Amino acid sequence: MSVRERHHPSGSRQPAAGSDSPSHPNNPGVTSMKHLSIVALFALNGSFCVAGDLPRSSPEDQGVSSSALLSFVEAADKTIDSMNSFMLLRHDHVVAEGWWAPYDADSPHSLYSLSKSFTSTAVGLAIAEGKLGLDDEVLKFFPDDAPPEPSGNLKAMRVSDLLRMSTGHQVEPPRTPEQPWTKTFLAQPVPHKPGTHFLYNTSATYMLSAIVQKATGMTVLDSLKPRLFEPLGIERPTWETSPQGITTGGYGLSIRTEDIARFGQLYLQKGKWRGKRLVPEAWVEAATALQTSNGSNPKSDWDQGYGYQFWRSRHGAYRGDGAFGQYCVVLPEQDAVIVITSGVKDMQAVLNLVWERLLPALKPAPLATDDEARKELEHALKGLSLRPQEGSASPAKVSDRKYVFPTNSRKLEAITLEGDDTGDTLIVRFDGMDRRIACGRGEWKKGRMAFGPLPEQPAAASGAWTGDDTFAAKVCFYETPFILKLKLKFSGDELLFDAETNVGFGRTEQKQLVGKAE
Repeated sequence: MSVRERHHPSGSRQPAAGSDSPSHPNNPGVTSMKHLSIVALFALNGSFCVAGDLPRSSPEDQGVSSSALLSFVEAADKTIDSMNSFMLLRHDHVVAEGWWAPYDADSPHSLYSLSKSFTSTAVGLAIAEGKLGLDDEVLKFFPDDAPPEPSGNLKAMRVSDLLRMSTGHQVEPPRTPEQPWTKTFLAQPVPHKPGTHFLYNTSATYMLSAIVQKATGMTVLDSLKPRLFEPLGIERPTWETSPQGITTGGYGLSIRTEDIARFGQLYLQKGKWRGKRLVPEAWVEAATALQTSNGSNPKSDWDQGYGYQFWRSRHGAYRGDGAFGQYCVVLPEQDAVIVITSGVKDMQAVLNLVWERLLPALKPAPLATDDEARKELEHALKGLSLRPQEGSASPAKVSDRKYVFPTNSRKLEAITLEGDDTGDTLIVRFDGMDRRIACGRGEWKKGRMAFGPLPEQPAAASGAWTGDDTFAAKVCFYETPFILKLKLKFSGDELLFDAETNVGFGRTEQKQLVGKAE
């Protein structure tokens, strides 16, 4: 199970490639940035404010129906597998928020490609400070990594092309540990004229991150801490790095649900936060505008065009999003921000539910107080939970028996299942090291756990006997979208072991392994 984002899944439909984009001279988003550096330097000077908590409000005071919100929450809980968190801001107030246990308000969550919108912000700030320009050629930043004879299209590739996912590549450059990612990127053929061919390209975002580091002397993470994260009150953000020590850019950022909401509200307010300018308004407008066409399906939120590392959406909205259902949806016409984290295979289904249930609930004026509906909504939000492992069969007599596996590529060596009146514990040995997974019965039991190649991290587990010979468990790594499902079927002296994850970039179900009782 890889936690690295290699491409952008969007349910049953991938973002369209091959659509022509507007050329620079005719693109209003590009021309609006011409004087950004001079103007923004004056606007950005001054002390930053302390963020404070986002204000809370009853839904009706902000023109939102509690009963409609409850309908959305109930539908999401029933039809979306699996929701992790949800927050709705209206008129700069949080009117609804909920976490599906074991997910919680205080834990960070992997953003995957939603990270790209933060990298875009770092680029905009570097441009505002005069450190680089939209029209700068990419090659000028990496003379030592350039191929001996760069093609004309590679020479023509500019920062703006990286931002718009219009680099001219037909295939996304790989990112491997064998050589620097910047060198691999520049070695990739560029068959199309930059600016004319849309290809969703996480490696292009990595190049933006590398350019910011070259231009400022700081990683994107370090650059954004005093300029964005600290003013917004985003504490302890973490971001993965490449083998070369460069922030990955296109994925790898982890922050809390409310932190994502702060970011969305900042963009909704065109770069201002609590009366202070953090991001130039011209950058916000350009980054969230249509910069590249990428399809024509009116029912797909991945065919509405692309900005500077932001997606255009239906209903006049725009968003940052990431694999498996991480969303920051900004609705300027409704003065609202919707944040969702999840672990889903069909990302469009989540947005469809937003448009069908939430959008009509956003009214232009305050509504009459509805205390009964509000209390019902609050009760539902507080009681949200992913379904723990179900089962009530009598346990097989296998407690404390060790089952040993033949040599395998996953390096799984042995499994022991211990059980008592308080719960069940799996002891799994990988590559000479025992890992304990304590499972709650009918509930999630939190702790720190590791499994296979996954390092020890916050996780929660639930287990039950689903048959007289079968024990099943779910392990939720609740700072990520991933839920590991395990099944142990005992047959005589054999243990048939199956494992799969809820989502993944490739195959999610692993090959069955068979162990023998020791």
